[in-house]
Amino acid sequence: MELIDIVEIIIKLVVGLSILNVWLVNRNKLTPWRGGNANSMQEEFAAYGLSINMMIIVGTLKCLFAVLLLISIIFSVTEYTGAIGIAVLMAGAIIMHLKINDPIKKSLPAGIFLILSLITLYI
Repeated sequence: MELIDIVEIIIKLVVGLSILNVWLVNRNKLTPWRGGNANSMQEEFAAYGLSINMMIIVGTLKCLFAVLLLISIIFSVTEYTGAIGIAVLMAGAIIMHLKINDPIKKSLPAGIFLILSLITLYI
């Protein structure tokens, strides 16, 4: 296994597990990255002017793409779908932060995951 393969696996683990952590473990916890003054995922989506149904759709898609990215460590056929899906959703997250005039630092995790997803596609 070459160094580039190891780096790609690490990127997939970091992005996939981090997204699952945010949506499945810390969804209702205060973090410095939440949009507006939100204390939970539901409050964050409300700050963006989005419904709970949209939160469920986005969360389901993010978890699906994260799992596909993790699966792609073994079965590369899921890599493109997982990485491009995460990249698109992270671009959307950045747009939502900008929409409500959040400080740039709140977009940092989404920006990092967007870049890492694009790197995965490039590798």
